[in-house]
Amino acid sequence: MQLNLTGHHVEITPALRDYVSSKLERLERHFDHVTNVHVVLSVEKLRHKAEATFSITGNNLFANAEEEDMYAAIDALADKLDRQIKKHKEKLTDHHRTEGASLKNTTEGE
Repeated sequence: MQLNLTGHHVEITPALRDYVSSKLERLERHFDHVTNVHVVLSVEKLRHKAEATFSITGNNLFANAEEEDMYAAIDALADKLDRQIKKHKEKLTDHHRTEGASLKNTTEGE
């Protein structure tokens, strides 16, 4: 996973970089086909904003969060991305039972 971290009107400190990478590593455990992540941290007046674009196989996921604290915004962003990744992973799995359907059809004809 390649992580790109950008700051608008905020300096990206090593503590912020470590915090973002630790939160995103948690997301990578759920879905291991993550190729690229671009995170933008910005400050507009008193609002701290975190945006992220997740490039995964077959799709791009985007989420943003605004809070009064940058760490809270990163937490909210990670939670939103976590829900989106779980939803995307659920779409990829096949929920149709092929064996059960074929057994049902053979017993109905008797």
